[in-house]
Amino acid sequence: MDRVYLCARIYSHERVVSTGHFYLKRKRTRILSQLVYVRAMASERQKQGGVQPGKEHVMDPTPQFSSSDYQPSNKLRGKVALITGGDSGIGRAVSYCFAVEGATVAFTYVKGQEEKDTQETLQMLKEAKTSEAKDPIAIPTDLGFDENCKRVVDEVVNAFGRIDVLINNAAEQYESNSIEEIDEPRLERVFRTNIFSYFFLTRHALKHMKEGSSIINTTSVNAYKGHASLLDYTATKGAIVAFTRGLALQLAEKGIRVNGVAPGPIWTPLIPASFNEEKIKNFGTEVPMKRAGQPIEVAPSYVFLACNHCSSYFTGQVLHPNGGAVVNA
Repeated sequence: MDRVYLCARIYSHERVVSTGHFYLKRKRTRILSQLVYVRAMASERQKQGGVQPGKEHVMDPTPQFSSSDYQPSNKLRGKVALITGGDSGIGRAVSYCFAVEGATVAFTYVKGQEEKDTQETLQMLKEAKTSEAKDPIAIPTDLGFDENCKRVVDEVVNAFGRIDVLINNAAEQYESNSIEEIDEPRLERVFRTNIFSYFFLTRHALKHMKEGSSIINTTSVNAYKGHASLLDYTATKGAIVAFTRGLALQLAEKGIRVNGVAPGPIWTPLIPASFNEEKIKNFGTEVPMKRAGQPIEVAPSYVFLACNHCSSYFTGQVLHPNGGAVVNA
């Protein structure tokens, strides 16, 4: 069942549409207001059976990773960015915004699970990038292990010579009604992906970063308000906040800024891969704006934090694109 919101403002824009291996630009009319409508469809197609990573190409509606309202201005011209989990969701939107802002983009994905999303993202980035940027690359890996993270960094450096911006973004989550349901293998799996990888990648990437570089970590509103059924996920997101603050202090004298972004309810593949039909249908209605956000509404926070002339006095901070939830920590 679709839910309908009243909307007020209409505008047209070009949408990139996937047709097999090709992309077409089509004009369409979108309806927006201060309450942008997000159809949280609870359908058989929407449910992904709790299998992660989720798949963006089977979502309906698909998350919005771009917008004609976004006007790039070469904020990241000449920079090399490594974005984990960049094939879909927030990672895809960040990859897109970085590309149109002039950055050369490398991103990671899960081999054997995300090939279709990855190919679509690569094609989109090739079309979106500026003429001065190099072609994007996608690296398959399991980020939960140190040796894999080292290989990712080495591949990016071999291709582009350095890393200017590291976006630690990959994550997984699973619902549970009780802490008793969270066994040791699952706990280790979630912590490896969600926080171990941040340590591993940062440790190796720093060897190739210099003054003026930036590290941006994806945490969550759940780190601040808690989440009863995502206990292990929430614990990792709290760890990311502490990691961000501590690392910012450690790297300040080197001129490398470390910040975070704590999204609220955002329509990404994690949602249909994690929740049941009822929760998908009502996803996002708990925040003051009464809707889920789109990845493109989060990605500009990463652009701001990566851009030295926009955020040169920001380090150890977390931005909160969360639909109006007030957090004080």
